[in-house]
Amino acid sequence: MVEKTIQDFEDHPTRMELWKSLPKQMQYQTFKLILEYLETSNKIMFEGNKILWIFANNKKLNELIQGAISV
Repeated sequence: MVEKTIQDFEDHPTRMELWKSLPKQMQYQTFKLILEYLETSNKIMFEGNKILWIFANNKKLNELIQGAISV
Protein backbone atom coordinates (compact mmCIF):
# COMPACT_ATOMS: atom_id res chain seq x y z
CA MET A 1 0.00 0.00 0.00
CA VAL A 2 2.83 2.40 0.86
CA GLU A 3 4.78 1.43 -2.27
CA LYS A 4 1.79 2.04 -4.54
CA THR A 5 1.09 5.40 -2.91
CA ILE A 6 4.70 6.54 -3.42
CA GLN A 7 4.58 5.47 -7.08
CA ASP A 8 1.22 7.20 -7.65
CA PHE A 9 2.48 10.63 -6.52
CA GLU A 10 3.19 12.93 -9.45
CA ASP A 11 5.91 14.75 -7.51
CA HIS A 12 8.24 13.29 -4.90
CA PRO A 13 6.36 13.29 -1.58
CA THR A 14 7.73 14.26 1.79
CA ARG A 15 7.25 11.88 4.71
CA MET A 16 4.39 13.99 6.05
CA GLU A 17 2.62 14.18 2.66
CA LEU A 18 2.89 10.42 2.30
CA TRP A 19 1.74 9.82 5.88
CA LYS A 20 -1.33 12.02 5.39
CA SER A 21 -2.28 10.28 2.14
CA LEU A 22 -2.37 6.82 3.74
CA PRO A 23 -5.40 5.32 5.54
CA LYS A 24 -5.71 6.54 9.11
CA GLN A 25 -5.53 3.10 10.72
CA MET A 26 -1.76 2.75 10.09
CA GLN A 27 0.37 3.59 13.11
CA TYR A 28 3.29 5.97 12.66
CA GLN A 29 5.80 3.43 14.03
CA THR A 30 4.67 0.94 11.36
CA PHE A 31 4.96 3.66 8.71
CA LYS A 32 8.56 4.43 9.77
CA LEU A 33 9.42 0.71 9.75
CA ILE A 34 8.03 0.32 6.21
CA LEU A 35 10.07 3.29 4.98
CA GLU A 36 13.18 1.83 6.61
CA TYR A 37 12.55 -1.52 4.89
CA LEU A 38 11.97 0.13 1.49
CA GLU A 39 15.21 2.08 1.86
CA THR A 40 17.31 -0.97 2.82
CA SER A 41 15.81 -2.99 -0.06
CA ASN A 42 16.83 -0.17 -2.47
CA LYS A 43 13.29 0.67 -3.54
CA ILE A 44 13.35 4.23 -2.23
CA MET A 45 15.92 6.79 -1.22
CA PHE A 46 15.69 10.06 0.63
CA GLU A 47 16.89 13.31 -0.88
CA GLY A 48 16.56 15.91 1.82
CA ASN A 49 12.99 15.51 2.99
CA LYS A 50 11.71 14.07 -0.31
CA ILE A 51 11.12 10.36 -0.96
CA LEU A 52 12.34 9.10 -4.35
CA TRP A 53 11.16 5.80 -5.85
CA ILE A 54 14.27 4.21 -7.44
CA PHE A 55 13.23 0.59 -7.93
CA ALA A 56 13.01 -0.54 -11.57
CA ASN A 57 9.57 -2.11 -11.84
CA ASN A 58 8.89 -1.38 -15.48
CA LYS A 59 7.19 -4.32 -17.26
CA LYS A 60 9.20 -3.88 -20.45
CA LEU A 61 12.46 -3.64 -18.50
CA ASN A 62 11.65 -6.84 -16.60
CA GLU A 63 10.96 -8.66 -19.91
CA LEU A 64 14.30 -7.50 -21.30
CA ILE A 65 16.13 -8.65 -18.18
CA GLN A 66 14.44 -12.06 -18.30
CA GLY A 67 15.35 -12.46 -21.98
CA ALA A 68 18.96 -11.38 -21.54
CA ILE A 69 21.72 -13.90 -22.06
CA SER A 70 23.88 -14.38 -18.99
CA VAL A 71 27.63 -14.50 -19.56
